Amino acid sequence: MDYDLIVIGSGPGGYVAAIRASQLGLKTAIVEKESLGGICLNWGCIPTKALLKSAQVFDYLNHAADYGIKTSGGEVDFEAVIKRSRGVADGMSKGVQFLMKKNKIDVIIGYGSLKSKGTVAVKIADGSTKDFTAKHIIIATGGRSRELPNLKQDGKKVIGYRQAMILPQQPKSMVVVGSGAIGIEFAYFYNAIGTKVTVVEFLDNIVPLEDEEISKGLFRILKKQGINIMTSSTVESVDTNGEGCRVNVKTASGNIVLEADVVLSAIGISTNIEGIGLEENGVKTDKGKVLVDDYYQTNVEGVYAIGDIVKGQALAHVASAEGIICVEKIAGQHPEPLNYNNIPGCTYCWPEVASVGYTEKAAKEAGYEIKVGKFPFSASGKASAAGAKDGFVKLIFDAKYGEFLGAHMLGANVTEMIAEVVTARKLESTGHEIIKSVHPHPTMSEAVMEAAADAYGEVIHL
Repeated sequence: MDYDLIVIGSGPGGYVAAIRASQLGLKTAIVEKESLGGICLNWGCIPTKALLKSAQVFDYLNHAADYGIKTSGGEVDFEAVIKRSRGVADGMSKGVQFLMKKNKIDVIIGYGSLKSKGTVAVKIADGSTKDFTAKHIIIATGGRSRELPNLKQDGKKVIGYRQAMILPQQPKSMVVVGSGAIGIEFAYFYNAIGTKVTVVEFLDNIVPLEDEEISKGLFRILKKQGINIMTSSTVESVDTNGEGCRVNVKTASGNIVLEADVVLSAIGISTNIEGIGLEENGVKTDKGKVLVDDYYQTNVEGVYAIGDIVKGQALAHVASAEGIICVEKIAGQHPEPLNYNNIPGCTYCWPEVASVGYTEKAAKEAGYEIKVGKFPFSASGKASAAGAKDGFVKLIFDAKYGEFLGAHMLGANVTEMIAEVVTARKLESTGHEIIKSVHPHPTMSEAVMEAAADAYGEVIHL
């Protein structure tokens, strides 16, 4: 055998799995067809956050007077914004290259596929194919922008998230189809820098996986920012024959036509499981996902799968956690299976959205009698000082035992606050333990303590 482990795909699932394997003494190689770091580092998580930061800075400049600062405002250099984003992504990818060298992981550049049990075939740039053998093979090939039959992407007028990050010039108008995290983040970014944005969502609420109160709260804020939002609506067709796009939208009150320079399709992802040897080697799949056990073993011995291509949320941090669990199990350790109900979800618009665990509706449907506590940032001293009073923290507890069932946050920097709840739930903390955990003042994080206190009738600052 050439290696103990070969990982196909170097996204946050693949490269993290490779590093942990190396730490545990496994001779490891990683196969990547494009850039180390995968979609997340190069075309997803990281560069989008760079774009969003530019939008936030521009927003600050335009509201400097609110903070007692006199300025003539700012002007968006769209090309420079895109260039900065790409520079951040490139730097992170180079960081992964360093980590591969540091951990003595062989990097094989090419298109990897499962040739047979224990063998990975890699098609390299010159068109030739080379085989590599390993006792264990982890498939971490991730996902791509999903296409609908009536919303085919041409990469110019109808685009996916990848093109949205490198448009040659800022569009004057844009229709965003889908209001999940990707759609809302791009809607916020383009609206903040001056593009006229309309969001079309099939379901009744935006960010539909979130608690309903969060969805409605964010809806109001984004509308106030100037984003046109159409819920319970579907895009029937897009005519790209003219200079721009004519978007036919079906609404509850009839069909309307929207005109825009660009249509961004943000209706989720499709898994990259085609053409990698799964069918030929009898690896079982179902509805676009590879079937695995709690430790990511497929039905074929020695073949594993992690990340977007398996059960669970298609999130970078989920893929990383799965990769670590998978490798530790391979190495003979005894890791705990991942609790998919304690995975934080984040949307990085402004204000931000963060949540974990049960929504209020899901908790009731699961049969819990619940206590709910809420604390608005309008009552937070730090939020007032920061000029960030929009939003609130909502916590849900089991009324019988005080179990921490879920948390839902809308506000400035809440994506940095949600980890407290994830840790508290992991440690099986109760509502009263949160109340008695002294939080620093003044901070946004006090809202967590105050919301817990509100659930038990002990809130001080409301």
